Amino acid sequence: MKIKYDKEVDVLSIRFSEDKIQESGEDKKGVIIDYDDKGNIVSIEVLNASKKMEHPNSLIYEIA
Repeated sequence: MKIKYDKEVDVLSIRFSEDKIQESGEDKKGVIIDYDDKGNIVSIEVLNASKKMEHPNSLIYEIA
């Protein structure tokens, strides 16, 4: 998994795999989900991330 925040364009990207993106859809305004050819989620992008979350450039990662 790769997580990247680009402050210049204010986009948070979470990439789950390197599979080729076949389809994209906007789940909610400014939240784009990308799918592979089998319908699996490849990545999620949050546009205008700083307006949708407090600290898009910090990460707390937990494995349970």
